[in-house]
Amino acid sequence: MLTCRDIAKYFLAQEDEDAGDLISNLKLQKLVYYAQGFHLALYDEPLFSERIEAWTHGPVIPELYRDYKEFGANGIPYPDDIDFSTYDEKTRSLLDEVYCVFGQFSAWKLRNMTHEEAPWKDVSEPGGEITQSAMKEYFKTQLNHSVTV
Repeated sequence: MLTCRDIAKYFLAQEDEDAGDLISNLKLQKLVYYAQGFHLALYDEPLFSERIEAWTHGPVIPELYRDYKEFGANGIPYPDDIDFSTYDEKTRSLLDEVYCVFGQFSAWKLRNMTHEEAPWKDVSEPGGEITQSAMKEYFKTQLNHSVTV
């Protein structure tokens, strides 16, 4: 199984620094969250095992947040250590689709989108877990509207 860090590196490798398309920690969190949600909905299994929590600015994977918090709201550089052979074709296809659909939005637009969605809204306390079952249930309702792999 891949880790949240593997998924993050894949998205970071999609950015075009020359075009000014750097990904902030906030945006990265949301992209990884959407990848997990659609993977659960499509394949009934998680893409990675790390916990996702409901924070003030939306869904967050705490370990991933800590990895990139030094960048603040700035763009995170292209990963030097990415190995594309780690990702099978099914995973690459899903991640490419998630990036195509959601990568076009700003970090704050993605934050606001997640605030309107049940998995984040339904967590009763700040920092509570957004469960995989809640994500799967919600993202199954979104399959026809967003990502089709």
